[in-house]
Amino acid sequence: MSNLCTIGEINVIDALRSVDDPEYPGVSVVDMGMISAVELAGGRVAIELITTFSGCPALDVISSEIARAVGTLDGITGVEVRRSPEAWDTSRLSEHARAVMARDFTVAVAVPGKPAECPRCGAAALVEQSPFGPARCRAVHRCTACGEVVEVLRA
Repeated sequence: MSNLCTIGEINVIDALRSVDDPEYPGVSVVDMGMISAVELAGGRVAIELITTFSGCPALDVISSEIARAVGTLDGITGVEVRRSPEAWDTSRLSEHARAVMARDFTVAVAVPGKPAECPRCGAAALVEQSPFGPARCRAVHRCTACGEVVEVLRA
């Protein structure tokens, strides 16, 4: 998303900040890095949504919530949510998203080329216990420093 936004785009982005990822209440789709473009034409808005992984079961819910939130803005006559062909990865997460995921959900974030840190003790001592977590985008690890079992959001 461009850093040069019009006033209308800023209003849309502010509305998008009210739409949380259903897996992580308190983390918006903006903080998740799921919005790749916002286009305004007259009263119509087109939003490109990057999915965190192919086949995410929450996509319809997220799309509906985006359309609802943006559709409440003054002057908006229509909202289209399109799925972006871009691939999402953890580098798109904001610092706020990373902090909330660690603090509230005990989820570490994998970053390519860097070991994930334990959200409890901060040690880079996570060992994978299972590649299969509660969601397809997460694996289960154990911290060898503090013993905490944590989920790791895949890169």
